[in-house]
Amino acid sequence: MLNRILIALAFTICHISYLEAQELPSFSKEHSNLIIRFNDCVKRKTEKLEAQLTRQTEKYLQRLARKEEKLRRKLQKTDSTAAKQLFEGSAEQYAKLSEQLKNPVSLTGRARGQYLPYVDSLKTSLSFLQQNSNLLHSEEAQQVTSSLQQVQQLQGKLQQTEQVKAFIKQRKEQIKAALSRYTNLPGCITKTYQDFNKELFYYSQQVQEYKDLLNDPDKLLTKALSLLNKLPAFQSFMQQHSELAGLFAVPAGYSNGQSLAGLQTRNEVQQLIQTQLASAGPNANELMQQNLQAAQAQLNQLKDKINKLGDGGADLDMPNFKPDNQKTKSFWQRLEYGTNLQTQKSNNFFPTTSDIGLSVGYKLSDKSIIGIGGSYKVGWGKDIRNIAITSEGAGLRSFLDVKLKGSFFASGGFEYNYHSLSYTQTLTAEEQKQAEIWQQSGLVGISKIVSLKSKVFRKTKLQLLWDFLNYRQLPRTQAIKFRVGYHFK
Repeated sequence: MLNRILIALAFTICHISYLEAQELPSFSKEHSNLIIRFNDCVKRKTEKLEAQLTRQTEKYLQRLARKEEKLRRKLQKTDSTAAKQLFEGSAEQYAKLSEQLKNPVSLTGRARGQYLPYVDSLKTSLSFLQQNSNLLHSEEAQQVTSSLQQVQQLQGKLQQTEQVKAFIKQRKEQIKAALSRYTNLPGCITKTYQDFNKELFYYSQQVQEYKDLLNDPDKLLTKALSLLNKLPAFQSFMQQHSELAGLFAVPAGYSNGQSLAGLQTRNEVQQLIQTQLASAGPNANELMQQNLQAAQAQLNQLKDKINKLGDGGADLDMPNFKPDNQKTKSFWQRLEYGTNLQTQKSNNFFPTTSDIGLSVGYKLSDKSIIGIGGSYKVGWGKDIRNIAITSEGAGLRSFLDVKLKGSFFASGGFEYNYHSLSYTQTLTAEEQKQAEIWQQSGLVGISKIVSLKSKVFRKTKLQLLWDFLNYRQLPRTQAIKFRVGYHFK
């Protein structure tokens, strides 16, 4: 009898092990390499974003602390007692928040605030791999644990930024309430308070940009998640342990067919809709589609407005100024690359030379950009019958564009253009002695920006420029220059 029980128990254990092996197959070598690269990518990305969040938050805290100190000094001249009460201990609070940012905090529970679907997928995937270490080698399992800790640290850092924003908003309301008691405040105090509001707005925008960057997965991470999603055990794990499952908890026995008894099927719902549409007239289906599209467009507009108001709706304070979108971008994100073309024609409309230019600009703000560039001058010959490609020189350029209205910009620049000796062959012997190989050009004019729906080029730039140093050049070049440029990232 005992032997039969042991044999039955052994058979049951083997059967369970077999089912688990069927549900959780071991990864192939190719898949193992993918998991390794997946871990490396997750760790690099989260480490970089955590460092950026820490650095930017510290900078904003320092700026806001200086704004409060400046506001305290100005208010003290008007009401010293109120200034002491309002700003007492604020410097210590800013210093305490800055010190807390230096200490990494891991968030092991569910995150509060804005839901980040990609972070949820990363954390749940790594947790699944950590709990099913039999799928991995020992080194891979250690890397998974390290990556999971890094994701949890990033979530903790995001939670700290929410605390920082809550503190700054509280300080903003306290300062606003204190200043509202005065009827005739000096303009310098009002301006300083407005600067404080701007810093709060830009900090919220900065954090939101990092969250958007975090929710933009690359191909490697997407491929790894799709691999895990093929496992039924992983799908079940996601349904139970993801943050989304916590937001929309699935009731017990949901997968049981008996719990669905009495509910309408998809076919029954579709038949009901078709019956209602048929009674409404022949164009009811088209009208419903149009209404759904219009409603979707309005919802998207409302979503964009909420996101612009601050951190996905967490900060709904409408700014009382026009925000500068470049304020929260890094140096590399402000760069804009471009190319342009300028031709010089002969009397028979044949282009004798063409200047091909490359440029890189830095956006000072949404309304201005400054940059440098270079050009290469190509000769095409005398006319259509005598075509000859020659090198006619090069140039160094600098430029500044300032927005006037709409898509029109005021443009200016200074250039040095080098001309080859063949360019001066049309001059007399006396003029050739006075000719300058390097010529200076001072340009002013108008630019028109035309947006393009292209994957490569973002916009076309049409320029009409006047060279006000043209009269000093020998040989003389065109006083009026027309350039066509294309800008891309």
